[in-house]
Amino acid sequence: MDWPTFIQTIANSIVASSIYASIAVGLALCFGVMQMANFAHGEFFMLGAYVVFVLNAMLGLPYPFVVLLAALFVGFVGLVVEQTIFKRTRGNVLAGFMATAGLGMILQVIVGQLWGFALMKTIPTPYPETVSILGAQIGVQRLLIVPGAILSVGLLWYFLHHSRIGKGLRACAQDQEAAALQGISVVRMGALAMVLAGMLAGFAGALMAPVHAVTPYMGHAVVLTAFIVVVVGGMASVEGAIVASILFGFVHTFAATIFDSVVASMIGVVVMIVVLVAKPKGLMGRAKA
Repeated sequence: MDWPTFIQTIANSIVASSIYASIAVGLALCFGVMQMANFAHGEFFMLGAYVVFVLNAMLGLPYPFVVLLAALFVGFVGLVVEQTIFKRTRGNVLAGFMATAGLGMILQVIVGQLWGFALMKTIPTPYPETVSILGAQIGVQRLLIVPGAILSVGLLWYFLHHSRIGKGLRACAQDQEAAALQGISVVRMGALAMVLAGMLAGFAGALMAPVHAVTPYMGHAVVLTAFIVVVVGGMASVEGAIVASILFGFVHTFAATIFDSVVASMIGVVVMIVVLVAKPKGLMGRAKA
């Protein structure tokens, strides 16, 4: 691997880590609050990208404005999913899994019927310029993903640690029974967690839309890695999801560059197994009292 390729791979690793973190922290938050996993989370990512395609590429609305609209729209979708699926299947993990897995397929079919299955959608790059970093040419559009993801995850972290509602979310994620005894509505916190997770996933999809193949199935690989990240970080740990995202962003990108994407996925699974053998609760998971 020559020097420019090495620098380019470092940049790609940072971008991948940022996107994984944006998606995985929402999954971790939802699992902590509701004790259920949303298997349609990849389709939330996909919906964010399609909002950019429709409003920016087709209708010509400004890209920064459309990114915010994508986050709000997918956050609303998250609320609808919580009210129609998770609220009715609360406590039944299998039912929640089947319902959200089916929802993911339905969303793929709806998007495919509206805009086609076969061809990926092209979105004009809002910022086509490149910058030279230590001999490597890196697109500005890719670089902007990093501060965007850091801002979104950073705002979530601040909200969780410095607001009363955010502390209520953390309390529900740590111990639902104790939180309920303190007067915190676990049901309302579950709805809020789904809104926040949807907003983060939609925001990530909107950021990636100009540099990623936009198709109805684009969420598959991303959400698979996000689930691995959540498991490695600790199922209900937002901080663990961030740490694991950085780890997997670098491991997967370097492995894909040196070998190929299939080998990279295999290495990712091996890393997950090694971490869970050493720390069954994940990197930052907490054991139940």
